[in-house]
Amino acid sequence: MRIGIVGAGMIGSTVAKLWVEAGHEVRLASRHPNELQPLVQRLGERASAGTPAEAAEFGEVVMLTVPLKAIPELASEIAPLLAGKTVLDTGNAYEQRDGQLARDATRDPRGSAGWTAAHFPGSRWVKAFNTVYYKTLDKEARRKGDKVGIPLAGDDRDALDVAATLVRDAGFDPVIVGDLGRGKEFEPGTRVYNTGMSGPELRTAFAKRAGAPASASGVEGRA
Repeated sequence: MRIGIVGAGMIGSTVAKLWVEAGHEVRLASRHPNELQPLVQRLGERASAGTPAEAAEFGEVVMLTVPLKAIPELASEIAPLLAGKTVLDTGNAYEQRDGQLARDATRDPRGSAGWTAAHFPGSRWVKAFNTVYYKTLDKEARRKGDKVGIPLAGDDRDALDVAATLVRDAGFDPVIVGDLGRGKEFEPGTRVYNTGMSGPELRTAFAKRAGAPASASGVEGRA
């Protein structure tokens, strides 16, 4: 699969490495693509660098991993290029960093992912990879036994299935929580955020929140 990654920070570069190892092609993007050449060289022939627009055009799937405060300007540049595509949103709202936009996003009925998705009409939005520290992603990928769980939320079933496949390819256990609004259940300040819980532990935690057994909570496990 061809994956565009807009944002080449800790999360973007870590997940890019895992996807390249799984055989996918990635194009990492920043405002200064030339500065990404050392990273691209380390990742090998399946990796390339470009502008945000080039990554958006390249990817069958696109991951956005940028600060929330960058979203309005980024949307003005690439929103039309993402229409119809599956987009993985790793963002979180941090008031100290993002200011008023963080307050706006957290007040959205569907949480920060819903606020961000509204800037990209027509995209098939999935909240993903926002809960786990990048060092945990790097060290615990493809571990034996119960794998680290990656919660997912989105309104498009096909997009969720694509996201779940990419989570597995990176070496983790996808946990489909529900529609995009349920992404609020794994934002900063929630019980599961930044814990590195395994997939089974996450399913139990979300089921307790819903007041139902894991098997009846609507939280999905491995396909």
